[in-house]
Amino acid sequence: MGIAVGGLIIVNLALLGFLFFAKPSRPDDMPPGGRPAFAGEGPKQIIIDRLHFDTEQVVQYETLIRQHQDAVRETDMQIREAKNNLYATLSTGDTHAKDSLQNQLAQLQKQIETAHYSHFEGIKKICRPEQLTYFNELTKDLARFFTPQRNGPPPPPKD
Repeated sequence: MGIAVGGLIIVNLALLGFLFFAKPSRPDDMPPGGRPAFAGEGPKQIIIDRLHFDTEQVVQYETLIRQHQDAVRETDMQIREAKNNLYATLSTGDTHAKDSLQNQLAQLQKQIETAHYSHFEGIKKICRPEQLTYFNELTKDLARFFTPQRNGPPPPPKD
């Protein structure tokens, strides 16, 4: 009986050691670091690749990106401030301020969505006529670029 108990202890220790020291498995397309292979590209590179932008178009696109980021950054700061003010009303019980801040947040979120939409209108404008087919295909995936991802960036496009 003592041998059986000793054997079980050894097996349990081996199992714990394996669990502790073994590297977690990852899917084939998941490089070290835990992000899928396409994740390093980000939306910018995906859009450049899918629309087959040339060098001049990439320069124009980078200008659009900077303008878009500036617009969104400013609105994001306003959203953070409004949220801080909103949650401060929890301690004061000011329902009028709460309603006003929730309406302000709705308007700010609308500004974000408008900025995203305008950004892609700008991208469409720099496409040559033969690239518009690619752009139209891209529009089917746009919501994934701006939807918060719980498990990483948007999945790669389906070819």
